[in-house]
Amino acid sequence: MLLLSTSNKLVNLNTIKNKVVVFCYPRTGKPEEEPPHGWDEIPGARGCTPQLCGINSKENLYEKFGVTVFGLSTQSNTYQKEVIERLNLKFDILSDSNLDFTKALHLPTFNVANMTLLKRLTLIIENGIITKFFYPVFPSTKAADDVLEYLTTQKS
Repeated sequence: MLLLSTSNKLVNLNTIKNKVVVFCYPRTGKPEEEPPHGWDEIPGARGCTPQLCGINSKENLYEKFGVTVFGLSTQSNTYQKEVIERLNLKFDILSDSNLDFTKALHLPTFNVANMTLLKRLTLIIENGIITKFFYPVFPSTKAADDVLEYLTTQKS
């Protein structure tokens, strides 16, 4: 299954030969926009920007483990490109705006303001096989540390 990345490449997570970490998150907002009505009351919805910034700050540690990192949301590629630029992210975000990947893996979602959004989770994929699944991820800033701890224990 092909997912469009923010660098305009079609990515098939099944064919990448090394370890891949996919940080799934609901959505990023734009500074000038209000979040959807009721957003703050949805458990786990807040925190996407801090999560992405936390992952970005540890990018060199992922490189140490030979890991390819992606973000993933159901937002459009155009929307995701804005967040890549605004936050100066060093990794690509994949768009599953058609929900093909989400449905194929039966990933947990929720609906708000006519949007189907992923719940926050992390996948570790090795040679096309999901070998580790972090869910739920809370708080959002814990995602990067959870993966690095896992990678460290696997290395030993």
